[in-house]
Amino acid sequence: MTVKILIADDQVLLSRALSTILGSQPDLEVVATVHDGQVAVDTVAHTPVDLVLMDVRMPGMDGISATRAMAQRFPMVKVLVLTTYDEDDYAFGALEVGASGFLLKDVRAAQLAQAVRAVAQG
Repeated sequence: MTVKILIADDQVLLSRALSTILGSQPDLEVVATVHDGQVAVDTVAHTPVDLVLMDVRMPGMDGISATRAMAQRFPMVKVLVLTTYDEDDYAFGALEVGASGFLLKDVRAAQLAQAVRAVAQG
């Protein structure tokens, strides 16, 4: 099974790096990269996605609000929040609105791929 991933992060360079890291895995496929939470929600509405790798702070709709919207509209799509903010409020906030996991951006590439697989499998 190939996990189809949407990356939602407003840092273009980081989005490209994440796409390269995850896309190099034979069982992971990055199907889209967006830079705004609302665009992420809109993209999931018309693109087959299994998992969204979601930043917390983005212009337009933030990642917590986008996660909430996805959990309500697309409950089968998993959200893994990835952020630089090591604060409990972000982690608990994301999990409360429907995220399946929470990672800091200093995670190692192998751990990131492993977390994506674990969340995608439930």
